[in-house]
Amino acid sequence: MSLRKNHRQLIDEATAKITTLSPAEARARLALPGVRTIDIRDPRELDRDGQLPDACHTTRGMLEFWIDPASPYYMPELGEEPELILYCQSGGRSALATAALIDVGRACVAHIAGGLTTWTGAGFPVEQRRRRT
Repeated sequence: MSLRKNHRQLIDEATAKITTLSPAEARARLALPGVRTIDIRDPRELDRDGQLPDACHTTRGMLEFWIDPASPYYMPELGEEPELILYCQSGGRSALATAALIDVGRACVAHIAGGLTTWTGAGFPVEQRRRRT
């Protein structure tokens, strides 16, 4: 089977239209009020590697539902006000997710280049996964 576009092409197209932050830039942004991190990795990745401090978790498949006020899954804390910084393990999924949020009209959204891998490589902290109760 031949695809019109491969995953790398999709990521490259997404990256061309989004804001990409280095881990240091993201860390500086996170020190400001009104900025939230969204971890879109799979639960097993969170269990294995932890997460950024105070990150909100949603899987890639639920993201658009959580930010849409018309959705029954809407999460008001992810509404229009906060700046969102997304990340995944290595940056591909978060680039695609950030582009999807821009496509639906969400402003003030960016992703971390290289994801959790570059964040921890820079020596920045992670915490154990917090489970919702």
